[in-house]
Amino acid sequence: MVMQAIFPQAAFVLCFCCGTAAVIFRPAALASWLFFTGMLLLAAEAALEYQVALAASSAEYGIWLRRSLLLKSLIPGVWLGFSLVYARGQSGEFLSRWRWLLVAALLLPVALILGFQQRLFGSVARGNALTIQLGWAGKAWVLVVLVVTLAILVNFEKTFRASVGMARWRIKYLILGVTLIFGVRVYALSQMLLFSGCRPELADLTVVALLLGCLLSGVGQVRSSFGEFDIYPSRAVLQGSITVILAGVYFVIVGLMAQWVALLGGIANFPAQALVLLLGVVGVAVMVLSERLRLALGGCISRHFRRPDHDFRKLWTEFTRRTSSVLDAATLGKNAGGVIAESFHVLGVTVLRVDPETECVEWLHSTEKRAGQGFLELDIESLAGLAKRGHPFILEFEPGSWAEVLRESCPKNFQHGGDRLVVPLVAAERLVGLMVLADRVNGVPYSHEELDLLKCIGDQLAGGLLNCALSDKVLQAKELESFQTLSTFFVHDLKNAATGLSLMLQNLPIHFDDPEFRSDAIQGIAHTVERINQLILKLSSLRREVELIKIPCRLDLLCGEVLDGLELTIDGKKHVARDLRPVPLQSLDAEAIRSVVTNLVVNAREALNGSGEVKVATRLEAKGVEFTVADNGCGMSPQFIKNLLFRPFHSTKTNGLGIGMFQCRKIVEAHGGTLAVKSEPGMGTRFAIWLPLGHHSQADQLVP
Repeated sequence: MVMQAIFPQAAFVLCFCCGTAAVIFRPAALASWLFFTGMLLLAAEAALEYQVALAASSAEYGIWLRRSLLLKSLIPGVWLGFSLVYARGQSGEFLSRWRWLLVAALLLPVALILGFQQRLFGSVARGNALTIQLGWAGKAWVLVVLVVTLAILVNFEKTFRASVGMARWRIKYLILGVTLIFGVRVYALSQMLLFSGCRPELADLTVVALLLGCLLSGVGQVRSSFGEFDIYPSRAVLQGSITVILAGVYFVIVGLMAQWVALLGGIANFPAQALVLLLGVVGVAVMVLSERLRLALGGCISRHFRRPDHDFRKLWTEFTRRTSSVLDAATLGKNAGGVIAESFHVLGVTVLRVDPETECVEWLHSTEKRAGQGFLELDIESLAGLAKRGHPFILEFEPGSWAEVLRESCPKNFQHGGDRLVVPLVAAERLVGLMVLADRVNGVPYSHEELDLLKCIGDQLAGGLLNCALSDKVLQAKELESFQTLSTFFVHDLKNAATGLSLMLQNLPIHFDDPEFRSDAIQGIAHTVERINQLILKLSSLRREVELIKIPCRLDLLCGEVLDGLELTIDGKKHVARDLRPVPLQSLDAEAIRSVVTNLVVNAREALNGSGEVKVATRLEAKGVEFTVADNGCGMSPQFIKNLLFRPFHSTKTNGLGIGMFQCRKIVEAHGGTLAVKSEPGMGTRFAIWLPLGHHSQADQLVP
């Protein structure tokens, strides 16, 4: 009995200490408080398990077991939240994506315990051991908790696999500790589900696992101090998950074993056999994730089978895949550092860049995040000689102040990690940056083959950094060109407005007493102000998405209203024909659609050569309404339609901004519709707009 009490008490103390240490190290972090809450719940669970073990009767055993299960219901949801935020750079995004599963993980197990107490289980005696048989609600509870527990393990696996270098070294033991705790829980829950009962020995096993998991988590806390990491795992839920594969293999094998053992009549020893199988699966998983084991196996294969240390084609393919088409220097440095850390088994990879504008050395990425990263005070003149040197070199043997600054900025964390290696990043015969490799696993020295490979990788990375700098300059040039184009149109219209106002001000002292002049002046000022306002609205619309205010409308009636308003300004030689067939109601932004119709009709009218016809039509199509504007005017070339028609600031009009068609397409696409154009030079143009019907009835005839 004394030994039976020691383990729960020790687990209680360790859980409390680990949880408290987390909030001491990082009191402002959400991950710390979730870890603290989860550890307190595990500590309370250990205390309740001890009370369950001390129960003297079936009734007392059932009471304490219900309390224990109620507490167990709170544990998965809290730890699922911790698995989503620990060490992750986009933890807020993951919390948002998993919010409904988090709510279900917190509420559903509690609801099953509190809402179906009579359906949870019933007591039965089997020989000298007491077993609680599960009811349907108890089985449902076990299944829910098992699924959430697997989700916890999947999230920790994703975080671990996304980490590289020093970040992986720092978080490894904490994740292994938590994985051990919940891995054994998967075993216990599977046994409860398989035998439809709660067995006291399963509780003893979870307490022992809790002790070991707390010890591993303590080591992880000493390594990381719950420091801030920016690890970005995949957003895919189960894609490539080793946890799911291992769990599926385990459940299948255990299920087959259960059937076989039941046929042989040896069911009493089955839990021990299943535990051995689980420990074997976990052991294999730990060995697969061991960097030292992988390095030792690789070295053994290279020595005895005369294989190269690295698969160059595979390494180069992976490096190219993760660095090609990357135009951001920080992302390029991060991806390159990750490939090098994984391929060469290096914990600390730091990528530095020589800023082309200031000629200062700045941080791009480091596999170990450090505070105060920014620019390094390095002597650029001393570094200039590295461009001619080119090859990787050992930092420990380098003299000079720049080498001392580099050694202080990229310190070694392990005495057995070997010498630090510096790879100069040279492109176009100038130093683009530096890459520092520190703390190699087991301190294995770099071979000549690896040094040549690192030089090739450094040259490729230098070219990529140079392309990033050139891309930034091209982007700035395009932005300046766009600003100049925009200002040209803007200044042109403002100049016309200012000219009219200037003439008006010149004539104002002479004709101020003339009432007709004052009336014309007021109208002219109002027109100029309206023109300026419209110009500002058109320019501002280029910077934001179209915001629609939809109401039930009929497109044929909208077109009729627009044409009625335009008839007063249409030249008698330029006829506008209508074929506005009645169409059903649609959810449309009336003002936006009016502007589209107006723009198309005005453009069609201006395209006519002296005289001609513009035809406007509406008709009902499959699942939508089609609106067409056709003219027999000058037409457009295929090159103009393809390259310039819908691009802003390209207009064939002398006083146009060239954003009308650009805005029309944005409005149509915002409605979920399509805009098509057919045109031939000298033959005319036809615009066809299709807009979806929506849910409104064809019988409705609401006038917009």
